[in-house]
Parts: sequence; structure tokens; C-alpha cells
Amino acid sequence: MGNKLSLYQGLKLGEGNRAISIEKINSENIYIRLQSDLQRRIIPTQLIVDLLPYLLSKKISIDDFNRKYRKEQGLPHLFSFLNLDYEKFILGYEATISKLCEYELTHYQGKSSQKLPILTTSLPKPFILLSGLSGTGKTRFVKQQAKRFRKDHSNYCIVPVRPDWHEPSDLLGYISRLGNNGAEYIVTDFLVFIVAAWKEITENIEDEEVNYNDDCVPYWLCLDEMNLAPVEQYFADYLAIIETRYWEDGQYHCDALLNSSIFKQVDNLAQLRTQLNLAGDENDALWQYFLNKGISIPPNLIVAGTVNMDETTHGFSRKVIDRAFTIDFGEFFPNDYQAYFEAQTQPKTLSFPTLSQVNITDIVEYDPNGSKSIAFLEALNTVLKETPFELAYRALNELLIAVVSFKPRDTPEL
Repeated sequence: MGNKLSLYQGLKLGEGNRAISIEKINSENIYIRLQSDLQRRIIPTQLIVDLLPYLLSKKISIDDFNRKYRKEQGLPHLFSFLNLDYEKFILGYEATISKLCEYELTHYQGKSSQKLPILTTSLPKPFILLSGLSGTGKTRFVKQQAKRFRKDHSNYCIVPVRPDWHEPSDLLGYISRLGNNGAEYIVTDFLVFIVAAWKEITENIEDEEVNYNDDCVPYWLCLDEMNLAPVEQYFADYLAIIETRYWEDGQYHCDALLNSSIFKQVDNLAQLRTQLNLAGDENDALWQYFLNKGISIPPNLIVAGTVNMDETTHGFSRKVIDRAFTIDFGEFFPNDYQAYFEAQTQPKTLSFPTLSQVNITDIVEYDPNGSKSIAFLEALNTVLKETPFELAYRALNELLIAVVSFKPRDTPEL
């Protein structure tokens, strides 16, 4: 989401000695002048953007900006509670922050058509593995991530993996010629959901090119108990095609997961179109895109596989691990029974990746010239030298994408 606030240069908030005025505002900072003593204060613009969703959803109130109030209530620091990465001293300007947020709240609540801002962190990869003990909330985590964008869960799908899956057709469907109606395609929930993700960005298809904008909603597909079956077998097509995804000049490109030649083998295309929920004139452009290009992995699709490691499951090859972003629930979400009724922290809202490579200008703020990331990988390769685990250029590219995605603020975070 961009920093589209209603605040503007010259705006005066409050009366008398308590008044403040905005001298300057840009994407990075809001420069405030106090009427009382003409002191200048600098508030990060993104902080106001970050706080608004929590205020609008009533997760917090303006009172929560008061550090004394939270301390008296036995509550953690507001930034810790919301998992916001800002210097804590900034809340010393609580009165100023309150005025800015109150103005924005009036703006948003006064326009019902205004979209509620959602702070997101782009994932470095569209395929993630959630590992951890059974019952730690891996599946629920995926559902809650989707719910932050759509309360009706229309952007969420759970596909329970079966132990007898061994081919991509178990997931993507197949052509059947057993019926009386000729060759027909047997669709799956997985395929229908992929098409639903594509429908989200239908208006951005022009001249058979896919354009990205900030309003695209991420679609979360959960492969529950992913390694009950051999992942390298039933997930082979996805693992191969995911390597063809790339962004260039704001346009998304990806090879077909379901080749366009499949449609030429189906006798009743109208039936297939209906099964894919593509009936209607409004879906003509997308249907034609599929007929010409096939169905590829949509840019806003996030596949999350939940993983348990026991005697009933299969291990992962390097091919799978190399293509996935792994989150260890035991590491990031340890069991804290004391916080069962009221969580002390909240997970960040995650969205789909929009980078396939990083330029030197992209990382200047976090790791100038990529020198720290390069030094880290060189140190690893010193240990891994002359082993099959030595890291190549792809590892550096993915590390730099992760740096840009997670925006570390200092060396320890990096």
C-alpha cells in the first residue's frame, strides 16, 4: 500500500498553544512545527499508515498512544504489541501522533468508499513451508492471513493432501474420456482457486500482458499436511513452473502450469468454463487469455504447505527446500501458555512477492552495495567449500530479495 494520507503541507491541527502545523510531508517523514515553542518534530509517515488499520478495526484506541496508560494497565509497549519496528522514543510525541491519526480517522470514516489501509510485508517467495509441532496453529495462521484482506475468506482455500497422491494430475486435474460426452477436463479445488486468484486481476490484462497494481489481494492456498505424499511427485509441475516467474518493468511473466493445448483436447469448452467459474461477459478477457496462453501461476497466489515430521510423512528434497521460504513455528511462535487468552504480539500481514531480482539501488537503504549480504554468503561458502551444499548466484539473489522484502532497520535485524 502506498502512503496515501489526507494530511498535507500547511495543515494546522488543534487550537491555541496546543496547535501543530505540518511544514512538509513526503513518503518518508512528516515535519511538524509546534505552536507553543516552535519546536520541530519529525514523525515517520509510514507510522501513521501502520497505525490506521489497528485504529479503524478498534484493535487499539487513541488512548493506547499514552505510554503511562499502557504501563498502568500492565500492557506491553504499543510497538511491541503491534509488532511495529520503530524506535520506542517516538511515542514520546504521543500528542502529535494522536492529532495526526485523529485527522486521518475523520477522513477515512467520512468516506465509506475509501479502502481501509493494510500494512503488508511482501514475501520473498510465493511458496512457503510452515513447519512445527502438530497443533501449533500453522493452518490457522494461513487462514488468518487471508482474513486480513477478505472477511468472507474468498481468498482462502485449504486442500488436504492425500497419502496416495503421486502425480500432478492429483492436484491440477486431468482429461477423462470415460463419459458419454467425449473428452472432458476433471477440475480440482486447486485449479478453481488458481483461476479465482487470476480473476482478482482480470482488469489488469492488456494485450495478453499482466500488469500489477497495489490493490491486488493475495490469495492464500493451504496444502494441509503437505508431506503426507511425496511432494516432488504430485507437486512437480508447480516446482518447475515457479522457476519461470519474473517481473519486468511492472509486468508479470510466468510459463503455463496448465498448457493451452489442454483446451484443444476438451470437447465441451463451455462446460469447463462454467466449472472454472468463468461464465459471463466480464470474464471474456481472462478466458481468452487462458485459451491462448494456458493457465499459469497467478502473481498474487501464495501457496503455503503445512508440514509435520513423523513416521507418517515424507522428507523434503533439496529441490523443494530450495524453492520455498520456510517458517519454523517453534522458532517464531513458541508455545506461551501465559499469552493464550491475550496475545502479546501479532504476526505481520504478509503479501505476495513482487520482485524476481534486485538492483543495487533497491538495497542501498538496508545493505549498501549488498556488501554485508555478500560477506555473509562468502563466510558460509568457506565452510561449505568442496561440498555439494556450496551456494551459487541464486542464493545471493534470493537473500537480497529477502533483505528488500523485510527491510531490516539495523545490523542485528539484517
